[in-house]
Amino acid sequence: MSSEIHYASSSRVKPLGSDDPIADAVGLLRPHSVVEPSLHAGGPWAVRFEPFPHVKMGGVVRGECRLVIDGNEPVVLREGDMYLLVNPPSHELTGRRTAEPQAAEPLWRGATGGAVQIGPAEEDTHLCLGYFRLDDTNASMLIDVLPRLVHVRTSDPRHRFLAHVKEMLSSEVESDALGGSLVMSHLAQILLVHMLRAHAEAGGCTGWLAALGDDGVGVALRAMHADVAHRWTLGELAGLSRMSRSAFAAAFKRQIGAAPMDYLIEWRMSLARDALRRNTRTISELTAATGYESESAFSTAFRRVVGSSPRHYRDAFRDAPG
Repeated sequence: MSSEIHYASSSRVKPLGSDDPIADAVGLLRPHSVVEPSLHAGGPWAVRFEPFPHVKMGGVVRGECRLVIDGNEPVVLREGDMYLLVNPPSHELTGRRTAEPQAAEPLWRGATGGAVQIGPAEEDTHLCLGYFRLDDTNASMLIDVLPRLVHVRTSDPRHRFLAHVKEMLSSEVESDALGGSLVMSHLAQILLVHMLRAHAEAGGCTGWLAALGDDGVGVALRAMHADVAHRWTLGELAGLSRMSRSAFAAAFKRQIGAAPMDYLIEWRMSLARDALRRNTRTISELTAATGYESESAFSTAFRRVVGSSPRHYRDAFRDAPG
């Protein structure tokens, strides 16, 4: 007998979000990916990067290097390894033999053919690098559940796929093929999602990302995302999680950091805020799609969470220049 659970939408209005919380989160984050020139380095070398808001990404295509985050012990990155840096401070990438670090920005400006060369042409290290700028309004939903460094070793058979994607990305960077920017953007986002999966599977994350794999709280969390229009009760969610109401409420608060109903309201308003900014739903449609009986009830909840009425919020973005 299948153990799959289907959650029927309680609204005839096209639902907000999906039954995939990671896809929902990435959708709200609207990550803008930038793939930087490849780095080829040999001999003594070091490159210094300035602090960066949001997420830096890198991978070792060939060779190995050290990642040195200010105030932390160096991390050895071996061939095939990938990393994410979340809101990173100043940091360096160095070879086996270090040198006076060069600033990354002027190096990238001098790139030719999509690559930067340091030291002899017969380099011993090849790196693929980039970054993601996230929607500032929603960035905390990812940044708050990840550590400063996510390090994924693709020597692990479960993550070998990442190495292939990284090699494809590296090839695109140094190619002038038509559609290259589109291909690079999609490959970078594939890497981001797979690294989030790998990190969640390793059990090193917190909050909603960690809870998704939980057989108790995770079931309720996925149900809320699958049907935000449903008028969930604490009893229903506890039943899905096979817990008593009190045990479920305590476990949810411990894992997610918010009470179940508070999380649901915040998530509904995040989806509504995004739709209003893009002007893709009317307020009446959002009322139904978020499970409220009336526009006044929806507006009250929106104002409590966001600090302004839905109309004022939508009009502020509609009237903004550019």
